[in-house]
Amino acid sequence: MINNALFPVKEVPAIGAPSDTIFSGDEIHKTGYKFIVREDTGSVLSCMTDEYKLVTNQEIYDIAHPVITKFGGVPREVEVLSDGKKTSIKYCIPDVKVKISEKDVLNPEIVIRNSYNGAWELAVMGGAFRLICSNGMIVGYIVDKKTNRHSIYNASLNNLEEMIVDTVENIGEKFEGEFQLLIDTKVPRELIMKEVFKMIPDKYMEPYVQYIIGQKPNNFWDLHNSLTWLNTHHMKRGSATAHKFESNIHPTIVKWAQRIGHA
Repeated sequence: MINNALFPVKEVPAIGAPSDTIFSGDEIHKTGYKFIVREDTGSVLSCMTDEYKLVTNQEIYDIAHPVITKFGGVPREVEVLSDGKKTSIKYCIPDVKVKISEKDVLNPEIVIRNSYNGAWELAVMGGAFRLICSNGMIVGYIVDKKTNRHSIYNASLNNLEEMIVDTVENIGEKFEGEFQLLIDTKVPRELIMKEVFKMIPDKYMEPYVQYIIGQKPNNFWDLHNSLTWLNTHHMKRGSATAHKFESNIHPTIVKWAQRIGHA
């Protein structure tokens, strides 16, 4: 239920006194921090610096919902995690479909994430997702992804509607084009041996080999999933290695599929 995510939130200044004085009340001053408080329960969701810019779920929903539904999107799932500290809102676009098999048809999805504790940046993602974990890990096909830090200096936070429109407009063409190519193009065994293995850091080679032996990637969609699985399940989230690996997956897989598919 979307209403579970739209609870009121407020900022409360964190104030204190110098530690080397006897507190009398006159020494109260700003600390450079503030509390993000859930108004309906009174619970403190986080303590953030004054540079943190609060963007509420209600603000996001009021902008995103009419934009996405205009493009044919329908609400699919709302997750409110950690007593409201993190929220994920998912829409699907049912009129756009890619058939993977007789029993497996995927629709493009728009996922919007927000947090009140800094765990997630404000993110708008478009793609086809097999798994989206509460720790931020994603398995699937990302067509477009825009993230923004909750910072008072980040002017992009004022352009949420533009972010969403760009994502929705990109998803249809790319989903039916690039994604269909991944589904339709078989993965040559020699490509896995000669090129895919070169992508894998040595310390992660063993679990990856075990995975593909069991899963046997057939097409480039399977291969895409195998690499995102390794990234999300074995690499340390937030590390430079994981970030670089994740950023290379999509463009590399598409490049290979285009080369093989057009050969």
